[in-house]
Amino acid sequence: MSSELNVPMGSPAPGVSERAPDGGGGGMDYRDWVRRSYLELVSSNHHSVQALSWRKLYLSRAKLKASSRTSALLSGFAMVAMVEVQLEMQYSYPRVLLIAFSVCTTVLVAVHLFALLISTCILPNVEAVSNIHNLNSVSESPHERMHHYIELAWGFSTALGILLFLAEVVLLCWIKFLPVDCVGSRKAVGCSNVVMPKTTPTSTVPQDSGWQAALASTIIMVPVGVIFVVFTIHFYRSLVRHKTERHHQEIEELHKIKVQLDGHERGLQNV
Repeated sequence: MSSELNVPMGSPAPGVSERAPDGGGGGMDYRDWVRRSYLELVSSNHHSVQALSWRKLYLSRAKLKASSRTSALLSGFAMVAMVEVQLEMQYSYPRVLLIAFSVCTTVLVAVHLFALLISTCILPNVEAVSNIHNLNSVSESPHERMHHYIELAWGFSTALGILLFLAEVVLLCWIKFLPVDCVGSRKAVGCSNVVMPKTTPTSTVPQDSGWQAALASTIIMVPVGVIFVVFTIHFYRSLVRHKTERHHQEIEELHKIKVQLDGHERGLQNV
């Protein structure tokens, strides 16, 4: 009992005497010492819970800021790609390619704007609480209740949004490079109705060069997408494993605190 309660040197054991020797300036009453130790232990437990809540608040704020910046940047790039792309009116694009480009761009902008909407709505409330220098003000932040929305915005902005952006780059390469074949060959797909100007032999372009360029960009982008997916899965699994280990450690710490509190309660009862 004395080792758990950390009884200072010179303090009497429980049940021996309720008052320490008065020599040397007056000792502390044993009952007061037990109560003070109990209050200090409860206070330290309260501060650890507050520190955990503040850490969650700062993590949520960082995720919302990252989501808002990434979503604004990538959605802007997608809109510029949609507006600035110049389609060759004399070239007959494959219908599947145009539909895929339109759908991919629309879904990309919608996903990032939805993540940006969540970040814009929740972030000011979290920022307002994080700027208050008061430990008890963390309970006023909505980050705990809006936890699922914050994770949804984070996933849309980092995982799904970046995958759609990679697909957008591949489709844009096909749209830009496919009409190149019409310059050098009238027999290319989609170029049968195009009236080609007379060109000198030095200005001819090898047949299927545009198709090969688009295929090269696709071959490069496919491994990049696979690496991105593997890294995303590995990152989230490592993060979940880390959180699980942290929860186990917190449960063990709570169990130790419970044992110490039970010891202090027994000491109070004995007194």
